[in-house]
Amino acid sequence: MSLELSIIVPDKIFWKGSVKDVILPTLTGQMGVLKDHIPLLTGLDIGLLLIRKADSEDWVKLVVSGGFALVNNNKLTVLVNEAELGSDINVEEANQEFLSSKLAFETTSNEKKSLELSSQYKKARARVL
Repeated sequence: MSLELSIIVPDKIFWKGSVKDVILPTLTGQMGVLKDHIPLLTGLDIGLLLIRKADSEDWVKLVVSGGFALVNNNKLTVLVNEAELGSDINVEEANQEFLSSKLAFETTSNEKKSLELSSQYKKARARVL
């Protein structure tokens, strides 16, 4: 038996399938989930979510933008605001977005704007990894 993963965004099921393991971008750092994991509810940060399918040794890269993950009875349900497959990312465009968001974040002195730019920077950084 493997771990069953469902990734849900507000308007659809984004990804569903059997996996060997998943690495989640939690609010306290990366966390791996394998089959037979203890029940868990955790918050997710903006970042990379990595999936290794049950029938492959290759990793599938997704960029997610915050949400929650629930593990119970070999089922992992991930609820996020946005998800993007790494294979759908235009690398050149992502690099440009990363550089401009990094510059904006590092040069702002407005605290409220800094919080907004921090989220943009995290997402842009995840897209280029």
